[in-house]
Parts: sequence; structure tokens; C-alpha cells
Amino acid sequence: MSSKRQILVTNALPYANAALHLGHILEYTQTDVWVRFQKMRGHECYYVSADDAHGTAIMLKADEKGISAEQHIADMRTIHEADFKDFLIGVDNYHSTHSEENRVFSELIYNRLKANDHIAKRSITQAFDPEKKLFLADRYVKGTCPKCKTDDQYGDNCEVCGATYSPVDLINPVSVISGATPIEKESVHYFFKLPEFTDFLKQWVNSGTVQKEVANKLGEWLDSGLQEWDISRDAPYFGFEIPDAPGKYFYVWLDAPIGYMASFKNLCEREAIDFDHFWEKDSSTELYHFIGKDIVNFHALFWPAMLKSANYRTPTKVCVHGFVTVNGKKMSKSRGTFINARCYLDHLNPEYLRYYYASKLSGSVEDIDLNLEDFIQKVNSDLVGKVVNIASRCAKFVTNGNNGILSSTIENQALWNQVSGAKDSIANHYENRDFSKAIREIMALADLANEYIAAKEPWKLNKDPDQQQKVQDICSLGINMFRVILTYLKPVLPSMAEAGETFLNDSLTWGSVNQPLVKHQINPFTPLMQRIEKERVDAMVEASKQELPKAIDPIISGPLADEPLADEISFDDFIKVDLRVALIVKAEHVEGADKLLQLTLDIGGETRQVFSGIKSSYDPQSLEGRLTVMVANLVPRKMRFGMSEGMVLAAADKKGIYLLEPDSGAQPGQRVT
Repeated sequence: MSSKRQILVTNALPYANAALHLGHILEYTQTDVWVRFQKMRGHECYYVSADDAHGTAIMLKADEKGISAEQHIADMRTIHEADFKDFLIGVDNYHSTHSEENRVFSELIYNRLKANDHIAKRSITQAFDPEKKLFLADRYVKGTCPKCKTDDQYGDNCEVCGATYSPVDLINPVSVISGATPIEKESVHYFFKLPEFTDFLKQWVNSGTVQKEVANKLGEWLDSGLQEWDISRDAPYFGFEIPDAPGKYFYVWLDAPIGYMASFKNLCEREAIDFDHFWEKDSSTELYHFIGKDIVNFHALFWPAMLKSANYRTPTKVCVHGFVTVNGKKMSKSRGTFINARCYLDHLNPEYLRYYYASKLSGSVEDIDLNLEDFIQKVNSDLVGKVVNIASRCAKFVTNGNNGILSSTIENQALWNQVSGAKDSIANHYENRDFSKAIREIMALADLANEYIAAKEPWKLNKDPDQQQKVQDICSLGINMFRVILTYLKPVLPSMAEAGETFLNDSLTWGSVNQPLVKHQINPFTPLMQRIEKERVDAMVEASKQELPKAIDPIISGPLADEPLADEISFDDFIKVDLRVALIVKAEHVEGADKLLQLTLDIGGETRQVFSGIKSSYDPQSLEGRLTVMVANLVPRKMRFGMSEGMVLAAADKKGIYLLEPDSGAQPGQRVT
């Protein structure tokens, strides 16, 4: 890998509808560390990204905010770019899929696919919102699961029983946009003929372009048979209109990856880079995509197939990572562990997280847990207690004892060779994106350096005037080892490395690792990194809880839609209603009544007779011996069948009646408050 390489690197584009969170930052950190490493090695490496700025969701969010979609995505881009910058994500160009470059490439690629007979056109039936005049994606429809009957489930799958279905299969479906009942409507859609690329994709995914475990999963999908990929949406839609197809728009999944090309084209025009050299079919350059495992089917099936049909090169590698959990659990807003990037930055140094992620990242697709206690301990122990400690223990002796000039000799050549000689091994770990192995090896070297200094005890030797040169030699080697270790960490900790360069009065480059600083002037040492205070982490978690979005009036469906809440009452009004636990002593049919049962209720030493319209749902014998709740202070009502001395409480819908029953342990006559 000594020869100069030409590399283009991209990551999954953040959607322009919400702020970045720590899950996003994992991917961008992984990408950035790898890119910085390649640049340190002297390779020509470009890192481009962009906002994914099209889709129905963006259009609806802009409507909700009362602004244009263009203004909304411009606002989000500003936020995203600030988060990228402050997390030290060194993109060479940040663009938007809502750009002229993206429009041109989208139309060009589509026309090539069409010319190659890889576009199909056919009518499909979709859920349609009759109020908004909008076709609804599956996730914009909710209703009752047709299998387990759980309410409030999305139109593609049930989160309770796992069943998959079509939105039209839902019971009592509603549009989450308007609350209207969707109707079925036909529409012509455009499809990419993905199954025609099955043989190509089988070869491609098994050629080393993805991790083995990803290739195995893709193999399952390929063997089970691919489906044609829907690339269109109907107006109204925020995006690019399909050429010669009025009212039809490219679905976001088509033009989002083309955004990689568009962003790079924008950079090429600005920096006079040869775009075609990187993207032509037989290009000798390298192309790397960093993505999460949730979108691997798209980036490793649809995307390479579309590129091949359009006569462009396919990726060298698609680098897939897992998800982020916090304290072993899925990120949660209620627990304060759904942490936005900005919330983190308001409280903590971005390099703390960059280091922690790097210490966990491997070339696999395993999930990464951000354990907050471990996070504090690891950063404090490794970066402050080990790395910075080397420099802080040695610098004062060189500054005070020799005016900041390092010795002309290396006190322990074998140790120096061991520390500087690790660069190829560490470089190999970085190249393979096995950052955790690189970090472990680097920290092992930091341990060696600290053990050496501790054994030599320069602070004791310094008390002896005859040992002054020895002190300088020991501490100079310590500072040289610190320099090498910080060079190894520079892709992960660019800001700390920059501060270290000021202290060392030297640039940290991969090529200079084996060249120690001798008779070299250093500058006074200043702290390079502060310890993480647990209080700061606690404050971040608390702030995350407080960041929960203020409630927006939800779209009401189900029982509340059928029967809206009554007007508010005061507590004094409520307390007037005397609710009591009641034992159903006897239940009987009422002759001549279609809906009524006659209940004899024991309310703790007193019995009441109540006529209740629950006959359609309950057999009288099944009720006897059960507890329920009744309104005990209603004025008795004279009915045709007798006197009703109260009212039992029940809920009801079209499916039936559900008598209220107190929890076990309740006793007849107890008041319900």
C-alpha cells in the first residue's frame, strides 16, 4: 500500500428532516477516521457527503412548520453542517440532493436505465388520503393489526406480533396525516428491473465488496428471488420530476445515492478534479461507501445494479456497521439516552466520543454499546491517565532542565524500536477498519512508555545534580514515545493531535514515525485533554430528557375519534361521584328485555339492584362472584322492569362490551378514588 492511491469515500446521507443523533455520529466518525488515516498516509482521498433532501416526509414537515420545503431543507443543512464541523468530521464537500448536479445525474441515469430496457411501468393499488389528495406510504397508515387485533399499528407490519401485511389489510385504517379513512386507488408506477441483475449481484457480493456476514445475508435474499424496485412517487411530492412523466417523481431512494456523485461533481468543478476518472466504468480508483446494516439491501443490491446498467463503476467496498445502543438498550427519549449530536456537544468534548467509538469499532457489523460509565472510565484512563500522562510527566523536566531542547540520543533504543516499529501493524488495523485493535495496540504502547518512566523515576534522579543528563535522556525518550503514540491516534483525535503538534513544535505524519526528535526545541506543555466529569455526563442525559419534543396535537383515531373527550370538570365535581367496588351476587335475564341483565350487587353490607345493558356480551352465570365498579350515589331510576339503584361501569365498541373489574384484593364497598 505504499504507492499513492486515489480514493473516493461516501457515507449514508443524513435525512434533512431531523437533527443528527449519536447513532449517526458513529457512522460519520468511522468514515472520518478512515479518511484521515488515508490522507496521513499520503493518498489522494476525498470524502463527500450531502443532505438527503427529498420525499413526502420533508414536504409534510415543511407544511407543518409553515415554510417552503426549500427553506426547511436549507435550515436542516445548516444544522447538519454545524454538527459535522463540531464533531470534527472532515468532509471535503457537503452538498444536497436537491441540487442541479443531482437533477442532471438522476435524469441521465434514468434515461440510460430506460434505454437498456431496465425500467418497467405498471399500475398498482395504494392507500390514498381523500382529504389530502395524497398517496400514502405504508408508514403513513395506522390501524388494527389484522392478525393479533392490536390497535395503533403501522400499515406494513405489527410491532406486537410481527405480522406483515398491506395497509389495506388493516382493520379501521386511518391516515396519520389527516385522520381520514384511506381509500384504495390505482396509479402507474415506474420500477427498476432488479431481478435481471441477480447473476451479476451474486458474483459482486461474493467478490470481497462486503463483509462475509453481509454477503451471507444478501445471498439469502438473492436465492429467495429479488423484486422489482419501485423508483417513483405521485404528485404531490418534493423531488425531481421523471422526464416525460408529468406528475411522477423520482422516489428518494433513487436520487439519494446519486447524491454521492452530485456532491463529488460539485467538488470536482470547484477543485478541477477529473470526475470521470473516478466514476467511469473501468476506473482504477477506489470507491468506498460507509453505511448502516439497516440499508444494506439498497446499497449492496439496487445501487450497484443501477450503476452497472448506467455504465458507471461499482463500489470497491461497501463498509457496513451496526447500530448504537446506550447502556445496553435501544436509544430511548424517555430515558434520556436518545442523545442528539448538539446535546452531546453542549456538554462534552467531541473527541471523547470519537475515541470511545474507535475503541469499539471493528470491521464487523456488530452493534456498539455506549455504556456511559465505561465511557467515562475508558476516556479518563486511556487518554488522560495514559497518553497525556506521558507528556505531562516528562515535559517539565525538559523545559526546566534544558530550556525545552530534547536530548541528542535515544536512551533505550530497543524500547524506541518497539514503539515506532508498531506503525505497520497499526496501519493495517486502520486500513481494515478494525479500529478497536489499533486502539488496543496503541494503548499497550502507552502502558510500556508509562512503565518505563515509572521505573526510571526521573523525579527522583532530578534531585541529584550528577544525574541531570540522565533525566533529560529519559524524559526526551518519553516525549518521543508520546509523539509516536499521538501520531497513531491522530486520525481519531485530530484536535488533540493539533494541540500536541504545538507542544512538540512538529507536524505529526505517518512517514516521520521512525524519525525521533533529537536536539529539538519543544514548547511549554499545556494540558491536552481534561478528564470527563460524571456530572457533565449526567447533565447531558438530563438535558436529553428535557429535549423531548413538545406535544403536537395528535391525529385522533379510534375511540377518541368516535367519542371525543367531554368538557373539563373540577376535582370538586368529580369527587361528588361515589364509585364503589361491588360484588355481583346474582345475575339474571330480564324477561321482555333484549339488552338488559338484572344484577344484584353487594357493596359491603348493602345490596343494590341494577339493570345493565350488557346482555349481548355476558352470560349471567359467568358474572356471579365477580367484582365490578358501580356509581353508588345515582338517584334511583324507575324502569319498566323495576327500580335501578345505580350504574355499573363498562367500556364498549363495535366488537362488544367490557365490564370494568378492579384488581385482586379489592373488597366490596371500598370507594374508588
